[in-house]
Amino acid sequence: MARNWNGRWAYGAAVIAVASGAQLAQAQTANPWMTATIVAEQQSAPDDAAREAVARRRAKMLISAMTLDQKLQQLTGAKPEILPDLPACFGGRHVTGIASLDIPTFRITNGPVGLGQNDCVSPEVSKIKLHMPGFGDISAAYGHPSSAKATALPSAIGAAASFDPAVAGMYGEVIAAEMLDLGLHVFEAPGVNLARLPILGRNMEYFGEDPYLSGSMAVAEAKAIQSRGLIAMVKHFAANEQETNRQTIQETVDRQTLRELYLLPFEMAVKDGKVAAVMCAYNYVNGQSSCENRTMLDDVLRKDWGFTGYVQSDFFAMKSTVATLANGTDHEMPLPLHWAPAKIRAALDKGELTQARIDEALERRYTQSFKLGIFDRKLERRPIDFAAGGRKAREIGGRATVLLQNNGALPLRKDLRRLVLIGKASQVYAQQAVAGGAVVGELMGAGGGSSDVVPEYTVSPLAGLRAALADLGNAGASVRLILVDDTNTSATIDGRNASFAQVKAEAANADAVVMMAGTISEEGADRATFTDQSGHQLAAPASAGSSLDWYAGRSNKIATSDSDNRAKNSGTVAMIEALVANPKVAAKSVLVLKDNAGVALPASLVGAKGPAIVEAWFPGQEDGNIVADVLFGRINPSGKLPVSVPFTGKGFLDHVSASQFPGTLSADGKLQTVTYSEQLAIGYRWYDANIGGACPAIKGRNTCLAFPFGHGLSYTSFAVGKPELTRAGSEWQVSATITNTGQREGAQVLQAYLGLPASADEVGAKQPPRRMIGYQRVTLAPGETRLVSITIDPAASHHPLGVWDEKIHGWVIPKGDFTVWIGTSSAPGDLNKAGIIAP
Repeated sequence: MARNWNGRWAYGAAVIAVASGAQLAQAQTANPWMTATIVAEQQSAPDDAAREAVARRRAKMLISAMTLDQKLQQLTGAKPEILPDLPACFGGRHVTGIASLDIPTFRITNGPVGLGQNDCVSPEVSKIKLHMPGFGDISAAYGHPSSAKATALPSAIGAAASFDPAVAGMYGEVIAAEMLDLGLHVFEAPGVNLARLPILGRNMEYFGEDPYLSGSMAVAEAKAIQSRGLIAMVKHFAANEQETNRQTIQETVDRQTLRELYLLPFEMAVKDGKVAAVMCAYNYVNGQSSCENRTMLDDVLRKDWGFTGYVQSDFFAMKSTVATLANGTDHEMPLPLHWAPAKIRAALDKGELTQARIDEALERRYTQSFKLGIFDRKLERRPIDFAAGGRKAREIGGRATVLLQNNGALPLRKDLRRLVLIGKASQVYAQQAVAGGAVVGELMGAGGGSSDVVPEYTVSPLAGLRAALADLGNAGASVRLILVDDTNTSATIDGRNASFAQVKAEAANADAVVMMAGTISEEGADRATFTDQSGHQLAAPASAGSSLDWYAGRSNKIATSDSDNRAKNSGTVAMIEALVANPKVAAKSVLVLKDNAGVALPASLVGAKGPAIVEAWFPGQEDGNIVADVLFGRINPSGKLPVSVPFTGKGFLDHVSASQFPGTLSADGKLQTVTYSEQLAIGYRWYDANIGGACPAIKGRNTCLAFPFGHGLSYTSFAVGKPELTRAGSEWQVSATITNTGQREGAQVLQAYLGLPASADEVGAKQPPRRMIGYQRVTLAPGETRLVSITIDPAASHHPLGVWDEKIHGWVIPKGDFTVWIGTSSAPGDLNKAGIIAP
């Protein structure tokens, strides 16, 4: 297949390639929507709109031939079963096909960090049941470690840290290739909920705190997936920024904040990425369940944005029969619960629903399936090229890694003789490859919810470091694994018992000290300590969960102060402080963070007296190789922070009220409501706004931040030239030269921010000092200079100059001067004024 100008698979070529094999086989079909003539007509259509028009015509023909029983069966996922087309698979993530109508079995896989739980587990799983509160006993098919294997990619927030849509495209290419190998059709991702709360359990599945960055990465990933004839499903629509009590939580968000922050990446995915599907969420938004929210699903998604795809429920997310179908949801997953045929028939008999609405729901999904060639190719499975997936995962992870600070310890010397790897015995970071939900002693794929990918192999930190040294010609170097207990009194050194005093002696005698720590999280719970399992009241400040010390046995369950899933203190910070208290140890130490979304860091570790610090996020199956590549300088780190990293005690979470998290209870104790009262001030916008005077900027640095949004160092150095702002018709170009002033090739990211005029505050909520409106990554050889330009288009889908005016239900560009800033992070000291836009 040929590639188009921007390196992504050309849509038309991909669909023709996957459909052509089926075309001849189905030329004699009795079903008019499957004849060779109409397949050829769709393939030869001149553009996307024309292809969709033919696909919709095929969908209408199919639906007109269906009985009501067949339509009702197709509205929902099937009960777990041995797949008729794939007898080696027991699956619960599909809609069973109808052979007489040439409707293939429609297969869905979880996401977003690879093909998690993907409609194929061992047939033996049919004998196992799990209890799900509120739903009773359900099949274990939805989350079993015998799931078909796939590449466990680095976390999505890591991909965002690349600040490079091409990396998101690579992410999508790996996913699409393996979906085709496994005979899958729908990828339940990308996820674009924002990191409003650093302790959100699913931050690792999303793209960080900035809506423009999130949207641009989602667009690239969706395009890569759909260019291969597969469905991308952006999720979770919308304001789904809390896992605690996610099935019942009531989110209250003003319309302006929704539009400017939480809906913006969805809007970009719909308008620019042309996503075929949207997933409605568990939560309630402004009093309405997400999957029956007519305002969101009809008024915003379809009427305002022109979305022509279909809406699927998150698994078990629907709360009703009539309201969900009537108000815009098109597909229930995973089971016929609320849309069981008897319930739909009863609603039809009462006149609460119409067959026309059922037809519309099916038409929306079938149109996308026809358009992407899903009906036109045989359902089959073939072996995955795990080596190729692993190479891509390793490359993505390397480009995701952020060098936060460097005291001269990095890159590590290739000729070192003694290296010690230090972590906590109760924590996974130094012991295993890390993904969401990782637990000491359990294989990857045994936990992680939607991100629960079962890999063919994993690379541990120890294995990665040893392999790197061997590849560098230093196989004789000693690499010792040291695991310290939570109290920092005892330890093991290569499995032998030792005291903490011996650990400090080992560190002092080593040539390099690598410490690993982080924050494990996953779907189902946030990193917080509650008084009981209800999740209604915190037993410790919300900020406790953003510490390197906080952990619980199971990150998918609510943690309390005194239950089986008790919140504990690992003593990680004290251990690191004790080790680097020796200046000689600090000078040769590296702290590797494997993190959910930007941990709060103590001031003792930040600055010249602290260790070098590397943020690797959740690296996935290639963990050990990714980290070793960065530490030994085999790659030059170029990642940038997609989240803000505060000092301990000075973050947004240190200032939130109970109404902001975890929510307040109604008088009858039935409703738990979260209010986004911070409005537009999340992430770097909150720190820049200096809410309450807590976070002033001094000498260009916010005093609350250890490292600002957009920050990231390199093993080379760069100089940014004087910026320029020029107008070209209705658009502006902000540009500057970047020069690699160091001794090795490296990449830098130029970031553009916009300050709105004072009149913007008169429209509604107070605007933060700056919003990011563009970025561009550039790779330079030593001594090379290149002009980098970023386009500012007022008509773009992310509304760079726009403010949402709820009074007129539309975007407006406020009167006055817009200040354009350009630089290498959101910190004032890293930004230069490029000029003024006066529309």
